[in-house]
Amino acid sequence: MTRSVRRIRRTRWTGRGLRTRRTLLSLRVLGAGAAALLVLSGCSSSDTDSDADKSGSSANLSGTVTVFAAASLQESFTTLGKEFEKQHPGTKVTFSFAGSDSLAASITGGAPADVFAAASPTTMALVTDEKDAVGTPATFVRNQLEIATLPGNPDKVSSLKDLTRSGLKVVLCDKTVPCGSAAEKALQASNLRLTPVSYEQDVKSALTKVELKEADAAVVYKTDVKAAGDKVEGVDFPESAKAINDYPIALLKNAPNPSAAKAFIELVQSAQGQKVLTEAGFLKP
Repeated sequence: MTRSVRRIRRTRWTGRGLRTRRTLLSLRVLGAGAAALLVLSGCSSSDTDSDADKSGSSANLSGTVTVFAAASLQESFTTLGKEFEKQHPGTKVTFSFAGSDSLAASITGGAPADVFAAASPTTMALVTDEKDAVGTPATFVRNQLEIATLPGNPDKVSSLKDLTRSGLKVVLCDKTVPCGSAAEKALQASNLRLTPVSYEQDVKSALTKVELKEADAAVVYKTDVKAAGDKVEGVDFPESAKAINDYPIALLKNAPNPSAAKAFIELVQSAQGQKVLTEAGFLKP
């Protein structure tokens, strides 16, 4: 065999070898790509499963959530309760609205409830001091006082001092109730003394006296004046800035439905919940 023939054969073999190596390299690259796709697919599936687990956990909420809440929360919490039931089919939210001190007494007395939303840290402390709440209560909104007068303000009330005028029938919340305690604080800040025609056990009862024209004015929350619409007229007074109430919320220790209770508290604290509350006139925490 001549040298030229050997060179030709060696060149041809070398060419086939290169093509073979290239083919093997391509297969390896394809294999690695396929493996990467499988890994990514697995991660995606895992993420999806994780999301499914989360949504499944949310979807598994059922039963009744019993919420004890300050009377001033009635309108906004009722709205949030309906939203909660919409988000979690199979659940039902029931409310007990009253003066925070009365609700606290019921809870410490053994009344079954899942959530307590109070109108002041002082009334919440009645529950936490008895170890009837889980963890530390969280402030979710604040509220400020306002004077509610008859529509059109026929008595021309323009200040807290005006409520001390002779012959004017004024209603206050009881001093043991957060709205009454706040009103007392505002009066003390102004060095004023006021003898009301009645002390009411919650802010709604005080407001109702004005709505029914059984009183000329009442010291209530801004949120209650707003909720009453044209049934009353609101009058701001600067002393109210010194008597703003923080509203704490807590999961109760013996909650019959703790999972749903936690979810309701999360809704209250969420952006959606805060929007409902601020639109009702509450201040951000």
